[in-house]
Amino acid sequence: MAKNITPRKENYSQWYLDVIAAGQLADYAPVKGCMVIRPTGYAIWEAMQARLDRMFKETGHVNASFPLLIPKHFMEREAEHVEGFSPECAVVTHGGGKKLDEPLIIRPTSETVVGHMYSQWIHSYRDLPVLINQWCNVLRWEMRTRLFLRTSEFLWQEGHTAHETAEEAQEETLRMLEIYRVFQEEYLAIPVVKGLKSEAEKFPGALATYSIEAMMQDGKALQSGTSHNLGQNFAKAFDIDYLDRNNNQKYVWTTSWGVSTRMIGGLIMTHSDDDGLIIPPKIAPIQVVIVPIFNNDQERGETLEFADSIAKLLYEKIDELQIKIDRRNNLRPADKFFHWIQQGVPVRIEVGPRDVKKQSAMVARRDIREKNEVSLENITQRVVELLDNIQDSLFQRALDYRKSNTRTVAGFGEFKEIINNEGGFIYAHWDGSKEVETKIKQDTKATIRCIPLEKSGAGKCMVTGAPSAQEVLFAIAY
Repeated sequence: MAKNITPRKENYSQWYLDVIAAGQLADYAPVKGCMVIRPTGYAIWEAMQARLDRMFKETGHVNASFPLLIPKHFMEREAEHVEGFSPECAVVTHGGGKKLDEPLIIRPTSETVVGHMYSQWIHSYRDLPVLINQWCNVLRWEMRTRLFLRTSEFLWQEGHTAHETAEEAQEETLRMLEIYRVFQEEYLAIPVVKGLKSEAEKFPGALATYSIEAMMQDGKALQSGTSHNLGQNFAKAFDIDYLDRNNNQKYVWTTSWGVSTRMIGGLIMTHSDDDGLIIPPKIAPIQVVIVPIFNNDQERGETLEFADSIAKLLYEKIDELQIKIDRRNNLRPADKFFHWIQQGVPVRIEVGPRDVKKQSAMVARRDIREKNEVSLENITQRVVELLDNIQDSLFQRALDYRKSNTRTVAGFGEFKEIINNEGGFIYAHWDGSKEVETKIKQDTKATIRCIPLEKSGAGKCMVTGAPSAQEVLFAIAY
């Protein structure tokens, strides 16, 4: 157990912050609520960004860039939107030493400015669909912040699309939700539940909001991505209309969808342990680190040459592999090992003078700390097997944890007892009313995370006994 990391069982919140510090992922900025993402943390974000960007482009989306500053009156044109975001907005009132004629909002999200631009670009059905994404930063004035999970300024991607029909917009909304699910499960090794948000929890101004929900190691839920069907709300607010195929003037149907650096927080809390960070191989900025061990200059030369030969062998046989050779000579081997453990590198290869003579190496996996001697002729096959096995094992471990901490209840008394004493995910029937949803939240702090797309049978609300179409997913969330 690492001395610089608080054990999870002792203080989960402090453990999380300690893992970030030990892994050199981020630090607090001079402005309260903001963070500095350090090179290791940013490398993880770049790996996420590269994979997601490819997935977006494979489905026909293109990237663009919209401005950071938004005229205040734009935010006021969609009533529900401005009401939802007003408490979080940062407002610029002066520029160039003078008071501005109109205050400017630092974007909390870009639906309004995108809507304005789409109204300039879309004139005919021939201009549709518009499928645009942007990678950027946004600012939401948060009162209670935590690195990666909730900061005032954060990095994200936000997709904004416009369509001819309601059916196309709904199809797009669910398509992007599925892309997020695939990315979370296949690359981040985080199992998620897909579902519809309740009216109280949906995005301000949306017709419907869908989300993916993941369970962290403390049993709490993390909303890991959202996809919004905006209907024609923003189209009408910003006059995004066009001539349809019958030469009639129509409003478009729009969507928006996004994930953020919050995913890094989810990655940490799903997989890491009391020794530090664990990163799934498919998203790790460094998948294999080779650590030469030597006592003098002659041994240094021999082991570094051997390390280089192993790296060359791996590069030739494994596509897109990221390898780091630790060439530092001012640290003990144990200190090097500890450094890479806390950086979460999936596979560590140790080579010393004896290994050079035997033409072998010690190969260690980060997740379960297993280490074995492997011959040079078998090392490529062994590394491939390990990377695949670690990826699958991390997902299965997280899935098993979720299953063992997911329950179904029929009564509110049982619900409260489980939430207060055990936590985790709870499936229960709800009558669909805001009043009951509010009562549950006030009494237990649990919220409806989503109405799962995989529907259960009908039943009775656990609070009122009124008819319920299906069970919904409850949890205490970050």
